[in-house]
Amino acid sequence: MIDLTEIQPGVDRFEVRKPMPPAQFDALSRDILALKKKLNAVILAHNYQVPEIQDVADFVGDSLGLSQQAAKTDAEVIVFSGVHFMAETAKILNPGKIVVLPDKDAGCSLEQSCPAPKLAKLQATNPNFYTVTYINCSAEVKALSDVICTSGNAVKIVNAAPKDRDLLFVPDENLGAWVMEQTGRPMTLWRGNCYAHVEFTHASIMRIRQEFPDAPVVAHPECTKAVRMLADEICSTEKMIAFCQQVKAKQIIIATEAGMLHRLKKECPDKQFIPAPTENCRCNECHFMKMNTLEKLHDCMANLSPRVELSDDIIRRARLPIERMLEISSRPLENAG
Repeated sequence: MIDLTEIQPGVDRFEVRKPMPPAQFDALSRDILALKKKLNAVILAHNYQVPEIQDVADFVGDSLGLSQQAAKTDAEVIVFSGVHFMAETAKILNPGKIVVLPDKDAGCSLEQSCPAPKLAKLQATNPNFYTVTYINCSAEVKALSDVICTSGNAVKIVNAAPKDRDLLFVPDENLGAWVMEQTGRPMTLWRGNCYAHVEFTHASIMRIRQEFPDAPVVAHPECTKAVRMLADEICSTEKMIAFCQQVKAKQIIIATEAGMLHRLKKECPDKQFIPAPTENCRCNECHFMKMNTLEKLHDCMANLSPRVELSDDIIRRARLPIERMLEISSRPLENAG
């Protein structure tokens, strides 16, 4: 069984808790924990999941941390509470295990923006393309890729890419543009974005900064450049934790999906986290992430359905660029190239 009491060596930081006292859980949550024990399951939850799902999860983190946990788990059943491509990644790394997710229709606008046939057509125009693919994509797109990246390791992955290849970055154009700024490496960018992050605007961030003038702004790199220009820190959700713990400010504006605030409040209880607004709402949520509920989590474990099923060929081809990412991520910074 996985040791839930300490952070595994060599894994980027993610939340690992001692179990909460049973009295603090409602009846449904206690049933989920009983099912987990019966199935020898591990529950992985993304930072954007609803609070009650985060609270019953064994691991809460970003795509990189959860991919690493999926790669090393000895549980017989992986319950992935996130969106569909994340559960696919867990299945690719654990083809012999049962992988279930609360809602099979919990998708991603980035994944939808990059169909595998269209990517293959673009790749055929330049045999020298080296395809760096953001993990927010389908298994079929991963199978066409040279290496996968997450928002937390994209800079490191691009810096390690062959110097004699033409880099193609898919599918997030905003993350790709930010990575080019950080690395100085030119890349062809696929035209795709996260619909939730592009709803933050320069005007909406300016207004919240005026309301809280002493609060630093922390933004996800999936935000547009107009928003990133106003941020004091640009980083993945996992690195937001470290920044917020270290910064002296007691109020911090968070420009990412609102589910992140639950985790931040638990990690930094002495600070106030202010959700960055969009033009239309005070609190920005991803429709797909919020399709998962505690009821659906319980039912997918009770029924072991919906399951993620992939062909052997897709698993074999998609696994290689994911493993390449995990290997590069494990290198010391000075040896990443």
